[in-house]
Amino acid sequence: RLLCFMTAPHPESLIDIRGLTFGYGERVVLDDISLTVPRGKVTALMGASGGGKTTVLRLIGGQYRAQRGELLLNGADVGKMDRAALYAARRRMGMLFQFGALFTDSNVFDNVAFPLREHTDLPEVLIRDIVLMKLNAVGLRGARDLMPAEVSGGMARRVALARAIALDPELVMYDEPFAGLDPISLGTAARLIRQLNDTMGLTSIVVSHDLDETFRIADQVIILANGKIAAQGTPDEVRHSQDPLVHQFVNALPDGPVHFHYPGPSIAQDFGDGPGAAPRRGAGR
Repeated sequence: RLLCFMTAPHPESLIDIRGLTFGYGERVVLDDISLTVPRGKVTALMGASGGGKTTVLRLIGGQYRAQRGELLLNGADVGKMDRAALYAARRRMGMLFQFGALFTDSNVFDNVAFPLREHTDLPEVLIRDIVLMKLNAVGLRGARDLMPAEVSGGMARRVALARAIALDPELVMYDEPFAGLDPISLGTAARLIRQLNDTMGLTSIVVSHDLDETFRIADQVIILANGKIAAQGTPDEVRHSQDPLVHQFVNALPDGPVHFHYPGPSIAQDFGDGPGAAPRRGAGR
């Protein structure tokens, strides 16, 4: 089973999604999508809110299973893994949750040490050295004894990143890593994602709405919209896409395929007195 997990039919890709469909109840979120996440690269998943970006991360992590199609991680279908194989696969993944999700009752050191203590039998003296190396990589070795409430939002995100790479994962997934950060912290986080990806030989998937920083660090950008892949390519290729929805998204235009108003009755129906007008609350009293 382990050999199956480590065998990849396409050595240049870590993840292959083929004809995948997934939805919540009757609402289809991902409709027959196919994409590849190249090994050793930074791939950005972007698109309007509710487009299925975080859902893709949950499918990769095995929290959800595809209703149709395949999601291959190193050649093995995540949706068909049993619990033991799935847990083995997850130990090769790191996850940076939105806003960090640090353990509030543990200090910075213990937050980063948690996955090492949970998943390895390493002696505490070696765990100490690994934790300090990971904290040094994100510039926070000196903050080891601070509690999460004592660090800034940007620092908390970096502590969470140190925790995500504690086990030297093959894949790191970032869910909105730039949300709520000031410009300095945002730029620092973006540079760290790129630097760690290259120096550690990682494969990174970044879900983000921050166009400038994400386009600056990504090798590949995938735009999800209406359950489909609206665009896929290099940042420059996606930026110059002629697709109306992609053009609206990358240029932050208020008018386009994504409308300001949620679909509903016309103004005349809601406020008028003609045929089809909705009854006014309190009318006839």
